[in-house]
Amino acid sequence: MNPTSPSSPVRSPDLDYEQFLREGRFMIQRSASSGAYVFYPRIAEPVTGAMDLEWVNASGNGTVYSATVIRPRAPAQPYNVCLIDLEEGPRMMSRVDGMAADAVQIGMRVTARIVQEGDKPLVVFFPMEGSSV
Repeated sequence: MNPTSPSSPVRSPDLDYEQFLREGRFMIQRSASSGAYVFYPRIAEPVTGAMDLEWVNASGNGTVYSATVIRPRAPAQPYNVCLIDLEEGPRMMSRVDGMAADAVQIGMRVTARIVQEGDKPLVVFFPMEGSSV
């Protein structure tokens, strides 16, 4: 059964998203009627309420919209929390790895990777080669 088909029973889009990540696939939703991309996974498109969302491969490319550094008590290392504008349009919260937490800059081009933390797959971003602000 297609989990996004209007005639199929409603499934949790969160579970579908996590399953795609476990398979190594970064997927987002797109409305078949409007063509608008949607993230965070949901049952209906925001604003229109269209229930014709389908899963599509995300390009994985994006731009840092905002970044903040979290400095936990020692011995934990600082890390960043970022808002990333995906190439397709939606904005998602994640982090940028592969560099010092405080070196992340607004406007930096990044690319997504799926990493495993504990038993959960996550989308994190890494600086795109040759990226400068």
